Amino acid sequence: MTSSVPAKRLGFIAAALALAVVSLAACSSEKTPSGTGAGAKVIPLLSAEEFQRQAEWRNAISQKAAPKKGCFTAKFPSVEWQEVPCVDAPNYPMAPKSGIVPFTVGNGDDVAAQAPSGVISSAIGSFDAANSVTSESGPIGNAGASHPDTYTLQINTDFFTTTTCNSSPNAGCRGWEQFVFENNPSNHRAFIQYWLINFDGACPANFQAFPTSPGHNHCVQLTNTSGAVGTTAVPVTNLTQVSLTGTATAGADSITMTIGGVAFKRNGDNSVNASSGWTISEFNILGDGGDSNGAGGTASFNNNAALTTRTRINYGGHAPPNCVAQGFTAEKNSLSFGPSAPVGTQPGPAVIFSESTAGGLANCAAATTVGDTHLTTLSGLLYDFQATGDFELLRTKLGFVVQARQVSGAPTWPNAAVNSAIATRVGKTTAAVCLSPQRLVVDGHELPLQDGGVKLLADGTQVALRGNAYFIRGESGDWVKAAVIGSHIDVNVGLGKWPVEAQGLLVNAGNVASQVSTRQGAVMKVPFAFDEFYRRYGESWRVKPPQSLLNACGAVKESGIPTRPFTPKDLEPQLAQRVRAICNEAGVKEGPLLDACMIDVAFTGDKSAAIVHAQTRQPVAVGVIRGR
Repeated sequence: MTSSVPAKRLGFIAAALALAVVSLAACSSEKTPSGTGAGAKVIPLLSAEEFQRQAEWRNAISQKAAPKKGCFTAKFPSVEWQEVPCVDAPNYPMAPKSGIVPFTVGNGDDVAAQAPSGVISSAIGSFDAANSVTSESGPIGNAGASHPDTYTLQINTDFFTTTTCNSSPNAGCRGWEQFVFENNPSNHRAFIQYWLINFDGACPANFQAFPTSPGHNHCVQLTNTSGAVGTTAVPVTNLTQVSLTGTATAGADSITMTIGGVAFKRNGDNSVNASSGWTISEFNILGDGGDSNGAGGTASFNNNAALTTRTRINYGGHAPPNCVAQGFTAEKNSLSFGPSAPVGTQPGPAVIFSESTAGGLANCAAATTVGDTHLTTLSGLLYDFQATGDFELLRTKLGFVVQARQVSGAPTWPNAAVNSAIATRVGKTTAAVCLSPQRLVVDGHELPLQDGGVKLLADGTQVALRGNAYFIRGESGDWVKAAVIGSHIDVNVGLGKWPVEAQGLLVNAGNVASQVSTRQGAVMKVPFAFDEFYRRYGESWRVKPPQSLLNACGAVKESGIPTRPFTPKDLEPQLAQRVRAICNEAGVKEGPLLDACMIDVAFTGDKSAAIVHAQTRQPVAVGVIRGR
């Protein structure tokens, strides 16, 4: 149905939401198969061994085309579909992302799999593990009270070029397709929603206008000819026994939900021709729909919940997918990412990532520089870099740049160094975090932020202050966290795409943890000779004043290298014994992280410095520096 009247644009979703809240049973009695609705049967849990034995069947049945339009089911071990009545799809949207990216999963903050070449023909989402997951709740359509086991599993395409946008007055119009399984106390169903993002005109037939901002609109097809396929209920404690598959080919599309040894399928309407441009697939557990303002609901988990999530794609190749730190839907969950970066792996090919109640922003590769500057590279090399001046930590081919200004600990610790300023260029924005006085400078102007404040800039970059930490995140998912710890700054860097061509002090040569390279490309392997390490490698990454983003914090005042490595052996015995005890109490284990912890606690005189190393991942390799 075409709708161009503003009142209708606002009204159809509001009415649907009211209907959803007042009467959650949206399906007509003659179309509702047994097993849906309140009190629907839950398929019993299988043993881990039995579930694994069914893996080939799940893959086969999800790829098996249904014989015609409609809704179908199949039971292990059969790979033949049996037709069942369809049920109604929901009248509320799974809205596209908009506005501020949260510090939890969703509304743009997510991990997705990108095809290294070609287009995606199908994606499969599943959970390798669900640790300490005991409960989850959320509202329906982001309205009203929260209900237990109320969530969606979503496979979302990226926003892609489609011929369905040909009648749009906006050249930036894009297609978007969502493959959704919805679970709440009254409905358990799988369906597809179709969108035309930024259509900005009278919507095509069978689409309805979804208002965004004044003068703009998306178009959405909430209900379609095939409706939804009814399923059995899935308590959140059963997540490891389900898989969701979305398929899009030139002639058809479909959604398949497998629950234990039972599969449910419905064919779609192929309304946006996703097969022509689908290159990124987002999969996650999220809230149950959005509201008429475009805000997505949240699936809220119990404390200490943790998931290991797998997004597998079929694109015609066998190489692992690229990882992209992006999401496309407005719905969210209460978890966050980390601590480890995602991995691309076979079989699949798939991207696997962790999300928990104790994580951070989404990233596809991560690095740090903390304390007396202990650097952990993208590939996991831990080494100390105790020179002073402005240095290039990271520069990617996509234009993301991070620089650090290091100052010495003289006169007490002349061969030690810490970060006194951090600067980044992300998108079209340049931002610097400075000390003495502490401030955030964005594009040459100081930007005051209160704790909890977030500012969204014109290019999609957002800056935020949470406690003692500044966050600068670009629209593509690249980000910097600069935590002010007394008189120095600890830095975390996250990449929005991996693999990506990059260089700098936080990058390994050939992504091999035991190797680094100079700016000119000369490769050095651990262990490092002192003079070669500092005079050749370190000096190559020194930033000249005209190219320094750190000039926003004032001119550089120090420029040098240490006379020798500074290690725990340089500490007085009584001090060494005291700081070792502090680090041990914080949980730092024997090894290179304990050495780094001892130096930092001694250098700063702050016991909290030990916590950083207790939470740091174990290095893949250690950059020992020999000589002097």
